[in-house]
Amino acid sequence: MEFRHKHIIALRDLSKEDIELLLATAESMREVNSRDIKKVPTLRGKTIINLFYESSTRTRTSFEIAGKRLSADTVNIAPSNSSATKGETLADTALNLLAMKPDIIVMRHAVSGSHYFLANKVNCSIINAGDGAHEHPSQGLLDMLTIKDRFGRLDGLKVAIVGDITHSRVARSNIQGLTKMGSSIYLAGPPTMMPPGVEKLGNVTVCNTMKEAIQDADVVMMLRIQQERQGKTLMPNTREYSRYFGLNPENLKLAKPEAMVMHPGPINRGVEMSSYVVDGDQSHILKQVENGVAVRMSMLYHVCGGELAE
Repeated sequence: MEFRHKHIIALRDLSKEDIELLLATAESMREVNSRDIKKVPTLRGKTIINLFYESSTRTRTSFEIAGKRLSADTVNIAPSNSSATKGETLADTALNLLAMKPDIIVMRHAVSGSHYFLANKVNCSIINAGDGAHEHPSQGLLDMLTIKDRFGRLDGLKVAIVGDITHSRVARSNIQGLTKMGSSIYLAGPPTMMPPGVEKLGNVTVCNTMKEAIQDADVVMMLRIQQERQGKTLMPNTREYSRYFGLNPENLKLAKPEAMVMHPGPINRGVEMSSYVVDGDQSHILKQVENGVAVRMSMLYHVCGGELAE
């Protein structure tokens, strides 16, 4: 199957077959990551610009590593070190970068939809590394790969997503991707953090309590409280939040015995999850990070083209 998309901006834009192809390629990329010399010449001569207007550890680093392992030339730009501090607009920044002939721009931006705007301004490929509360497609893909690793499938699974759903681009990408692959999504969170109409996105059930969401779940995915996006306090305090929506060894027993625990990071220990769960046997959080490199290699490969080489 051929990947026919120039950009990867949202999982909403991809078909089930597109997602299957990206995941299959990521699985093959993991062999490169297990070598002593972790590099193939697949994207030699290609230039990738990582343009991150928001802070990032896992996503920015893994996109940089992914590009380098495919032998691309990678350039990292942070707004604090760019002309954005002097008032340059996103469009002008993009056009100036485009004049340097990059092949891919990987961007994270605080404004939802900014990548669609950028894609209409430039002729290189755009990969969304997170835009506002819209989507985070690479996180959704690596989450799906991690779940598939654990269960060998995605269809027929109950996935509970708990936390700040309203402001979570991770939740939206997982809802879009997992429902296309046949999973059932159960959401729980404070009413102030639950977007109206979210159940219309697919096979989604909004639960009144966290216990209802995680009951007999195959996957329990916890989300960070995104206070930087809320603009105002939507909960009394973190202690109250943790009491009703924090994952601990006791309420985790409601999920299936073989259930896996996930979190996109960064984790606020003692708020979304207790340290016992974060570091426990059911946690797949570090596996998510590991899979992030392979998934982002797959994304770069498919939007830029090239053939795998030894």
